[in-house]
Amino acid sequence: MQTIWLLAGEASGDVLGGRLIEALRARRPDLAFRGVGGPRMLTAGLPETLFPMADLAVMGLAEVLPRVRMLRQRLNLAAADISGTAPDLVVTIDSPGFCLRLLKRIAGLRIKRVQYVAPQVWAWRESRVKSFPGLWDRLLCLLPFEEAFFARHGLPVRFVGHPVLQSGAGDGDGARFRARHDIAPDAPVLVLMPGSRRNEAPRLLPVLRRTVARLTADFPNLVPVIPVSPVVAGMVASATATWRTKPLIVTDTHEKHDAYAAAGAALTKSGTSTLELALAGVPMAVTYRVNPITAVLARRMIKVPYVAMVNLLAGQALVPELLQADCTPEKLRQTVRMLLTDPDAAAAQRAGFAAVLHALRAPSGDPADAAAVEVLSLLDQP
Repeated sequence: MQTIWLLAGEASGDVLGGRLIEALRARRPDLAFRGVGGPRMLTAGLPETLFPMADLAVMGLAEVLPRVRMLRQRLNLAAADISGTAPDLVVTIDSPGFCLRLLKRIAGLRIKRVQYVAPQVWAWRESRVKSFPGLWDRLLCLLPFEEAFFARHGLPVRFVGHPVLQSGAGDGDGARFRARHDIAPDAPVLVLMPGSRRNEAPRLLPVLRRTVARLTADFPNLVPVIPVSPVVAGMVASATATWRTKPLIVTDTHEKHDAYAAAGAALTKSGTSTLELALAGVPMAVTYRVNPITAVLARRMIKVPYVAMVNLLAGQALVPELLQADCTPEKLRQTVRMLLTDPDAAAAQRAGFAAVLHALRAPSGDPADAAAVEVLSLLDQP
């Protein structure tokens, strides 16, 4: 029996890992799995997790520093487990800060290695690509332009399509969501997505609270909805308990998609959530706040003109970006009001979303199948 060892470090990686395990098991039912993951990977076939995936869900220099000791312990534990169990192949998923260190640590074990989701060095600190040769045997990238970028640096890479296309985000039922929560047909629904990491949501929730408070002056029957990972659901529920207009907190994936279908607009952090909303056709604005130290460092290193993935793929400011100093209740209020009341602005975004999503298609099959084919082809090599 061949064993694949997998590691995901956050909720989005857990979803990728779960779909990958399912696609691998469909082709090789006799495969065994081991590693670190969350509920999606455990449901798909990972028997247990070596340590809680939530231990790794942290980003930003200032946020990582207090947890360096714990992260080092987790790195040692993961490397020791791989060394001790000698799997046939290791798949690390996203989370480059941890995963690339793990790949480097096990480089001498002569175990085949796959990094699933490319490090975004094309966005900042491109010089880091010089340290990548030898870290993986195959890189599976999600964005079409990444394949040429990494190939140009002589690194083995395959574009497998973006998994958002099989997320079901565009298949929600807005009427069902309204009926379930007794929301009037004319009540505007606003989706708020403050992030899936423990250190993300606390930075955005206070400004989102004040934004919602202002928007209720414009839309008295406004219904805010926060789709959130189970990892931070409790924290978000506690943080929003005192909101004057209490949001609906959604953790179920299907209900999240129903909320998208009911929504007239969304405020979201940057990342995959923008692509989910694009697939659902929800007009949006991207907003974000990080520690000021992290922001200063990021501004010096980021080399791309946009932070929102939909804008990067569109090559234009398709959706507004309200970051750091622009992440204020009044600016967010004005933007949401425009999206909810200006049909032309909403239609322009939706037209741009269609071209973006077309570019994310896998070369063949769906993204999880394409990734599984690449993993198995490497596994079968001598």
